[in-house]
Amino acid sequence: MTKRHAGAGEGPSQRQLRVAEEVRHALSAVLARADFRDPELTGVRVTVTEVRASPDLKHMTAFVSGLGKPLPESQFKALRRVAPWLRGQVAKSVRLRAAPDLHFQQDTALDYAMEIARALNQPEVARDLEPKPKEDEA
Repeated sequence: MTKRHAGAGEGPSQRQLRVAEEVRHALSAVLARADFRDPELTGVRVTVTEVRASPDLKHMTAFVSGLGKPLPESQFKALRRVAPWLRGQVAKSVRLRAAPDLHFQQDTALDYAMEIARALNQPEVARDLEPKPKEDEA
């Protein structure tokens, strides 16, 4: 019997998913408190939509948005600046052997979904998606 390792073409392990979700909850709680010293983040509402963990759990990529819209670049850069502090806060609530490095990316899933919805609602596409009449009815 061979051991299976998460590699190319395979999805994340159950442990990666579970730890990433714990980190998402911890990060969301810290961001909700919003007690930052950085003036760029004062009063900013950040939504953590997803966290993905590396196979060794040493790196976590958090996908963030500003309540359904992309964060302005200045706020996104500020979020990256406070990443070491956020790492310490997350480490206090999530028990891991080592605190993971946090990396941030803008969440574009909502934009992509809206683009697909817009495309599907175009008359040309909607016409092609309608059920075709049976030959008996025609």
